[in-house]
Amino acid sequence: MTEKLSCEAVVIGAGVIGLACASALARSGRDVLLLEAEDRFGSQTSSRNSEVVHSGIYYPTGSLKHRLCVRGRRLLYAFMDEWSVPYRKLGKLIVATNPDEEVALGDLYRRALANDVEGILPLSRQEAMKLEPNLNCTAALLSAETGVMDSHALMMAMLGDAERHGAQIVYRTSVQQILSRDSGGFAILVKGDHDSLLEADIVVNAAGLCATELAAHTDGLDPSYVPALHLAKGSYFTCPGKAFTRLVYPLPVKGGLGVHLTLDLAGRMRFGPDVEWLDHASPNAVEYAVDTNRSTKFYEAVRRYWPGLPDDVLRPDYSGCRPKLGGAEEGTVDFRIDGPAVHGLRGLVNLFGIESPGLTASLAIAELTSDMLNI
Repeated sequence: MTEKLSCEAVVIGAGVIGLACASALARSGRDVLLLEAEDRFGSQTSSRNSEVVHSGIYYPTGSLKHRLCVRGRRLLYAFMDEWSVPYRKLGKLIVATNPDEEVALGDLYRRALANDVEGILPLSRQEAMKLEPNLNCTAALLSAETGVMDSHALMMAMLGDAERHGAQIVYRTSVQQILSRDSGGFAILVKGDHDSLLEADIVVNAAGLCATELAAHTDGLDPSYVPALHLAKGSYFTCPGKAFTRLVYPLPVKGGLGVHLTLDLAGRMRFGPDVEWLDHASPNAVEYAVDTNRSTKFYEAVRRYWPGLPDDVLRPDYSGCRPKLGGAEEGTVDFRIDGPAVHGLRGLVNLFGIESPGLTASLAIAELTSDMLNI
């Protein structure tokens, strides 16, 4: 027997974006229910990333990725201070490893200035290698606002904030279909411990890898507003030792930011992610095991900026998968945050293609989503 329930606002997906949206909507005084298909929050994209707080350098000026990353970073550091979420503002070096790359590095510097990114400083080879003696480069940019953080602690804090303002979370609950009602609002078919029909005035689709699939199962949403999904797996390797005190990034590549060096809060080095375009668009078919054979390309990529990387030290760590709205040849594609002004369904916001810098931008994405629903 199907149980009938009602709630003012439903957020689907308890990754960092869904948690942030639930918190923002609950803060605005709405009755919020957060639905998560897994048995814990943040078990997919949100827990399979570099845990880097990005400054906002890379993204085309005026794009959602640019604006939400810069705004989100500022909100995020303040939120982490308020909730005592561990982070370290280590700084990052973006490096050119040969003179030909210095033109692109200069372009990044000018974009950073246009994007209103604080703490960006161009460095000579000597200045960069004084900061990081193990580094190899011909020039670099120092991003002082870049940091690393504990993503699990962040999501715990977001959930705590949402619950403090009255939101509730339900796990092991899968949304099968969203029906647009003629009278307004939505009827949501839910499968979980008990099958339910959930009525709501507001629905936020923050389902991450499954957001496009969920949109395709939204009755009343024109199919032209459901973008194609492209999946890009990214693997990470780690190695012992502490050769660097800052993050080190090469210049960006198609589909990602290149195989970069990040540090966790304990100073442990890890490298990645690379970009492996999958030949399917099924989130449930993603294999997260790291292929050890990919280490060959990692050694080659890392030794461009760290020639002293020893042989036989890289070990497979973990992998993640990015929900992209463009394929391998399309370059950077912006976030899509489709509200009623786009698709015409009052009370619905679809969040598509929320990959990097989604973690950094999460609070700004939630702010924008809440604003879209205040009309």
